[in-house]
Amino acid sequence: MKKPKGKYAWTVTVGEKGQIVIPKQARDIFEIKPGDTLVILGDEKRGLAIPPKSLFAQFASAIFDTAADSEEEE
Repeated sequence: MKKPKGKYAWTVTVGEKGQIVIPKQARDIFEIKPGDTLVILGDEKRGLAIPPKSLFAQFASAIFDTAADSEEEE
């Protein structure tokens, strides 16, 4: 089976304090540096996602747009 371009999968182990180590290849690809703040998104049915920091502004905009739409409907 050929891997789709730009798609990756890694495994990590959760330590006793609930911490994980992001694999070096992932840190390099997504330019994650020490001290960076990451956003962890969670959905009880679909799982966790850690989007690249470059997409954070788009996610935040979508979240606030959705929240504003919900408030207008009330």
